[in-house]
Amino acid sequence: MPRRLPPLNPLRAFEATARHGSLTKAAGELNVTHGAISHQIKALEASLNVRLFERTGQRLKLTSQGAELLPAVSNAFEGIAAATARMTRPTSSGALTVSCVPALLSFWLIPRLGSFTTQYPGIRLTLNASNNPADIHSADVDVCLLYGDGNWGDCWLKLWSRLELFPVASPTLINNKPIRTVRDLADHVMLHADDGREWHTWLAAADALDLARGPQHLMSDARLSVEAAVHGHGVALGDTVTASGLMARGQLVSLFNLSVPAVDAFYVACRNDLKSAPIVKVFIDWLYAEKQETAGLGDLPLAGQKSIRKRKRASAASPA
Repeated sequence: MPRRLPPLNPLRAFEATARHGSLTKAAGELNVTHGAISHQIKALEASLNVRLFERTGQRLKLTSQGAELLPAVSNAFEGIAAATARMTRPTSSGALTVSCVPALLSFWLIPRLGSFTTQYPGIRLTLNASNNPADIHSADVDVCLLYGDGNWGDCWLKLWSRLELFPVASPTLINNKPIRTVRDLADHVMLHADDGREWHTWLAAADALDLARGPQHLMSDARLSVEAAVHGHGVALGDTVTASGLMARGQLVSLFNLSVPAVDAFYVACRNDLKSAPIVKVFIDWLYAEKQETAGLGDLPLAGQKSIRKRKRASAASPA
């Protein structure tokens, strides 16, 4: 049979009075009258059949029985307060592991970490550079930011951003060897972040599939190809999300006024059972809010770059 505990309000009155050594101060803290505090303490003493306080001048002093009771009551209230804080402010602290597309992590997320830390200083992030959909179901990962088609099976999934692709290069590179037309790309190293399909799509839109290819380098992901472009090692395909900051800082420039929609997009994903976790929710909400807030600032227009003039098709009948 469970033990019968004293009523809560008298215990609160006792703890506050013992802490302050004053009925008046306890009444002020608990927002009740002096008489109510006195009545509750008398009720607690009657329930326990002991004296809890004795008066010495103008100050109340705990009796030996009161001194024995106080630590247990204080610890209990502190535990209740801590548990309540965790329930009512569960997003303010804790650890969160995020797996993110390398380029998006380096060029978009990390530059904005200060914003997240300012809002949620108690959340400790572990950031992994990865674009592996298997991370969604990993026990070691809480949230994923992935680039792909979004067809990843049983999970919570939401589109974060579509993107456009366009050629970018460092200002130093094009100052040394200008790029005035699409044909000038043949004189530069072409940097790939895939097997060549994205450049093929852009060249098709520019009516330049027959472009003579010079040296080409294949990279495992867009972060590497863009970093190579920043260092002046060739021309890469940037996108309207990850390249915007580099362009704003003058590390890259877009070369033409033509962009093409990427086949894939950025998605936020996590296990179904994690979506309701408050710390996961606050990070996901921050991702979307930050994207919305910086959309007008970061996605730089392509207008003003070199115009692409498509060649006129040769006539089927050529002069003799």
